[in-house]
Amino acid sequence: MMERYLTAALKEDLDEKILLLTGPRQCGKTTLSKMLIADYQYINYDLAEHRLLLQEKSWDRQKALVIFDELHKMDRWKAWLKGIYDVEGLPPALLVTGSARLTAFRKVGDSLAGRHFQFRLHPLDLKEALTFTDLDRDECFNRLMTVGGFPEPFLKGTTRFYNRWKRSHINLILREDLLTLSLVRDIQSVETLIELLRARVGSPVSANSLARDLQKSPNTIQHWLQLLEDLYVVFRIAPFHKNIARALLKEPKYYFYDNALVQGGDGIKLENLVACALLKEIHWRQDVAGEDFDLHYIRDKDGREIDFLVTREKCPRKLIEVKWKDASLSPNFGKFLAHEPLSRVQVVAELTQSKSFPTGERIESARDFLSEVSLA
Repeated sequence: MMERYLTAALKEDLDEKILLLTGPRQCGKTTLSKMLIADYQYINYDLAEHRLLLQEKSWDRQKALVIFDELHKMDRWKAWLKGIYDVEGLPPALLVTGSARLTAFRKVGDSLAGRHFQFRLHPLDLKEALTFTDLDRDECFNRLMTVGGFPEPFLKGTTRFYNRWKRSHINLILREDLLTLSLVRDIQSVETLIELLRARVGSPVSANSLARDLQKSPNTIQHWLQLLEDLYVVFRIAPFHKNIARALLKEPKYYFYDNALVQGGDGIKLENLVACALLKEIHWRQDVAGEDFDLHYIRDKDGREIDFLVTREKCPRKLIEVKWKDASLSPNFGKFLAHEPLSRVQVVAELTQSKSFPTGERIESARDFLSEVSLA
């Protein structure tokens, strides 16, 4: 196995700021952190003996790196960490990891503004899998479609292993992280919400509709959806509209970080896989390069739609449509932003030959597109 895609950027910034590394549970954050520098001390808030070290502030300051794992579960953790940084500074380098958005929970306390850099680690996509392993491209693609991109099930490569891994993975998120970090106690209803979302990937999701299905209030459903985002179970893609107020009124789509969780045909799973790859590239651009990219979908009142729109500094940059077999160009490319100087790509899984058109659109294979994800 080779280095993860964030390794170089993390090493470069260790001496600059506190580093916050977040991402889905079991996507490789702890393993990556321990591979940055050989001379480190690892402190996990979930362990009682480690909590004593944190209380006493008695870790080994001769180490080059101190890793604080799951620190966001500690009350007023930001104020505590700010005090360490303001009084002692660096070195040792300080790296905080967590399986939840570190800005989402335990909000009481002073801000870390100006004292940290944020990095978000994603599961493997095809682009990284080809450098992370020695598997060929077809095998990597097939594993991402069937067992997802989380390193352990991906490397095992069998649905039997994945199905057992999935049960413990979801249980950890719901019965440990959710209970620890929020006041939600209706775990069964949240599990049902996840099941409903699995079958609605790629479709606009109505909180009112989910509320009726679960017999809960729309506000409760919105709160639970936000928690699932904060815990890196799903991510939301909002519709694009130049009028921001109108865009906020439209329904978002939800996709899963674990591609194998998606229910439906190969086309929906491929759409989720493309969404994961695009978001991963966008987060890299935001966290490492400081660039202003975002991801949307686009849809009109007649139901015509393009799956993904990449924007840069709020301006449309690239349209992506995803198909499993259809090698004919989608007519919807001509319906949206026709006069904008955009890149327009249709991604197709089963394609015998790539195509380009005088009007600028391109049809290319999913394997080619995912092997070198580009936002241009």
